[in-house]
Amino acid sequence: MPFGEVVCGAPGSGKSTYCYGKHQLFTALQRPISIVNLDPANENIPYPCAIDISSLITLQDAMDAHGLGPNGGMLYCMEYLEANFDWLESRLKELGKDAYVLFDIPGQVEVGTNHESLKRIIQQLSKIGFRLAAVHLCDAHYVTDAAKYVSVLLLSLRTMLQLELPHINVLSKIDLLSQYGDLDFNLDFYTEVQDLSHLENALNAVSPRFTELNMALISVIEDFGLVGFETLAVEDKASMLHLSRAIDRATGYIFVPPKGAPAPEGTIDSSADPASTRPNAFALFSTAAGSLPGDVRDVQERWIDAREAYDAYEKREWMREGEIVREQAAAGKAKRPEEGKVKAGGIRERK
Repeated sequence: MPFGEVVCGAPGSGKSTYCYGKHQLFTALQRPISIVNLDPANENIPYPCAIDISSLITLQDAMDAHGLGPNGGMLYCMEYLEANFDWLESRLKELGKDAYVLFDIPGQVEVGTNHESLKRIIQQLSKIGFRLAAVHLCDAHYVTDAAKYVSVLLLSLRTMLQLELPHINVLSKIDLLSQYGDLDFNLDFYTEVQDLSHLENALNAVSPRFTELNMALISVIEDFGLVGFETLAVEDKASMLHLSRAIDRATGYIFVPPKGAPAPEGTIDSSADPASTRPNAFALFSTAAGSLPGDVRDVQERWIDAREAYDAYEKREWMREGEIVREQAAAGKAKRPEEGKVKAGGIRERK
């Protein structure tokens, strides 16, 4: 059964960067991954692309053929893809039944909030056997402004209701948040979407005329009670692993390593067994019952409260690891000539 992610979010939220980072991570973990670019305007794709919508249609083609602007052309491309879903289906079948696919969709907001083509494409993907989760990226700097934060909450809620998928909202670029000044509340207030009435003073200070409207919008968000956020620093391995575990839990995906993959010490050798009966030696990278490891307070300490100290510590650790590798390499070079020494008479010296 193929699994996958529908990676959505506003322009500049880091969708393509996330897809590239996930491809690097999964390749290192020997997990299968393929990326499908469904953005007809994306001409500079940073990741290896298994399927590209530009082979079917481009934004410029739609604009030239029908006299459309960029927004209308983008919606036409989505409608064209829906009408030619068999093109996408045939190429997805080439990836195999065990594929894990990232669908990188356009950043145009209405594609995921009120236009029906993407929703129907997702429904057709589900019919052919895909188990999908929506990964909605939002730039973390929006939490530094109360009004922008409420707008992101509304956008996330609307996307959840529209796509009707297991949904993971993500505050991306969390490692850059400290550049935008101090937060009014701790980070867990924003990720867990706690009592939003605490935002009333900040909202009224900016727009006192809209006090009742502000509180009505907050009431809508709280009444649904659906929105929450994970955090992401795409260049941080621990952050990527944590988000991957959250997505695996949402889709029910369990990673079974391939035959011949290196296993921890003491693991029972079951490489000859079929995949369905082999124990998962890499449970760290798969879904599991119970709460996810990690805490948003650790994220705040790492990237906001004590970032400089953590960066200095990591730099020292990298230097120490580099020195260990160089010492091991030097010891290996020194050992090889000694092993090749031969006594007079042609007898190799025993150690």
